[in-house]
Amino acid sequence: MIVVAGTIQLDPAHKDAATAAAIEMMKATRAETGNIEYVFTWDLAEEGLVRVFEQWQDQAALEAHFEAPHMKAFIGKMGTLGIKGMDVKKYEIASVGPVR
Repeated sequence: MIVVAGTIQLDPAHKDAATAAAIEMMKATRAETGNIEYVFTWDLAEEGLVRVFEQWQDQAALEAHFEAPHMKAFIGKMGTLGIKGMDVKKYEIASVGPVR
């Protein structure tokens, strides 16, 4: 399993546009083959901070996602959302189980 997680710092003035773009992206991505989870959430304590969390069955599914038309459209929109910084990383997961 592949997990992609991190943060995107946005100008809070673009919150409505960013939310609309994220909702559109989440809906399209969740329909992709190999997607397990795909979420953008606003941090409740830090204005303008978006948390990203994705789960993919494998690297091939993630690669296909990067080529999807909605991903390319979303990347084009990102330039209009006042992005101040981004720290998103990929993790390869060997096993998954309960916390305790």
